Amino acid sequence: MMQRRILVTGGAGFVASCLAQRLADNPENLVVVVDNLQTGSKSKLPVSIHDNVRFIKADVNAFADISTVFCTFSFDYVFHYAATVGVKRTLANPMMVLDDLNGIRNVLDLSKNTGVRRVYFSSSSEVYGEPVEFPQNEHTTPLNSRLPYAIVKNVGEAYLRAYYQEFGLEYTIFRFFNTYGPKQSSDFVMSRFVDAALAGNDITIYGDGSQTRTFCYIDDNVDATLNAFYENRCVNDVANIGSDFEISVLDLAKRIIEITGSSSQIVFLPALKEGDMTRRCPDISVMRHLLDRKMTSIDDGIRRLLEARQAVPFL
Repeated sequence: MMQRRILVTGGAGFVASCLAQRLADNPENLVVVVDNLQTGSKSKLPVSIHDNVRFIKADVNAFADISTVFCTFSFDYVFHYAATVGVKRTLANPMMVLDDLNGIRNVLDLSKNTGVRRVYFSSSSEVYGEPVEFPQNEHTTPLNSRLPYAIVKNVGEAYLRAYYQEFGLEYTIFRFFNTYGPKQSSDFVMSRFVDAALAGNDITIYGDGSQTRTFCYIDDNVDATLNAFYENRCVNDVANIGSDFEISVLDLAKRIIEITGSSSQIVFLPALKEGDMTRRCPDISVMRHLLDRKMTSIDDGIRRLLEARQAVPFL
């Protein structure tokens, strides 16, 4: 049986490891996971009964590292999810963030030169910047990004379009909005709040908590992206991947306290100087079409997260 040879970069991170696991569950796939383990964890790597997973510690931003991987496996498809992530980390390390442009170029150059059929790119809701349109639509909302992380994602999208135009390298862009689930580390909003509530610690909020977000459960994210992959949908196009249920950060904290029955108190910290947009809510018409089922409600998602958190601590 000829297997699809698939590269997942950043595959020891949260979303990419969940994607890699689901890809590995299919014996028709050979899944190669690359991660430099800067923020990823080996404990998140996929486990397969089909002996179809390979892990290579490598840095996609270093051409010598990643070129050897491409030449060894001759991939059919690439999911380029490796990136420096986290609001505080990206604000504190702008040069590290900008270095991810090298990784994007490396992946695209090697893909076009080794016969990769399509590259799937993890972009971000951050490309919209402080939005001027609600809900944020893939094709009509201006990309108003100014922070290095958002700029890198925006430029990455431009590279994908350019490589398709110049070289015929197909792509799909996923603009991820807040995604949460059992494997997420505890320095992101949902898992940080749940962690604090379970421990009875204060839940800290930047600003007054009126800023709104949407939260997408990991299964919805992975199901939608895999359907795009297996069914050849959203080719040479972009899709928002998220939820359209908008909730303020303060109301999220209150909801988690209520669901967990926690004694945690909410404590307000000074607002972040930058990077904390007042509002975010995607147009998910494309995602709903990709998912083709009912989305996980935020209450159900929090309960699933709690069950997993109480069984195995956050990584």
